[in-house]
Amino acid sequence: MFTGIITDIGTITSLVQEGDLRARIQTHYDTQSIDMGASIASDGVCLTVVDLGPDWYEVQISAETVEKTNIGRNNWVVGKRVNLERALRVGDELGGHIVSGHVDSVAEVVAIEDEGDSTRVTLRAPDALARFIAPKGSVALNGTSLTVNDVSGTDFGINFIPHTKTATTWGEVTLGDLVNLEIDTLARYVARLAEMPAA
Repeated sequence: MFTGIITDIGTITSLVQEGDLRARIQTHYDTQSIDMGASIASDGVCLTVVDLGPDWYEVQISAETVEKTNIGRNNWVVGKRVNLERALRVGDELGGHIVSGHVDSVAEVVAIEDEGDSTRVTLRAPDALARFIAPKGSVALNGTSLTVNDVSGTDFGINFIPHTKTATTWGEVTLGDLVNLEIDTLARYVARLAEMPAA
């Protein structure tokens, strides 16, 4: 489990298609403190560490994960910077919201507008997921826990303050970007309960 609070920005330094896709990600984390088999959310995708070096770790990415995330849409390339978060430990501060690292789909950036020092980004969710997104609710986008400002059909708006833009890759967002979207688990269960017939 994760919180959606980004603690490092990594850089993809190699991508090799074996049976699965293997990626090496350079990090500022102390890799001596990372166990083999540990989970690290990389742009919101929970990935398992399969190899370690002095300033990098490697992960294997299954075909299903490649298909369901922005990884398989020519988004992950050598040199790309990605948001990183290590798995939540008992006793850690829960600063964002509960994030599983199991990406539901991708959302497309359809508008970007500066508002003072902040930036308003409008994203378009897939039809099947739009009903889980509500004003003042939470979503995880590229692993970042964010509050939804407004919703109009399948479009929803997020406001990025200067700190978020510098502490994550959101300062580099461009029109047309495809970002990993994870729906808030609570919103999913509330919607499921609403669908159930009364006893």
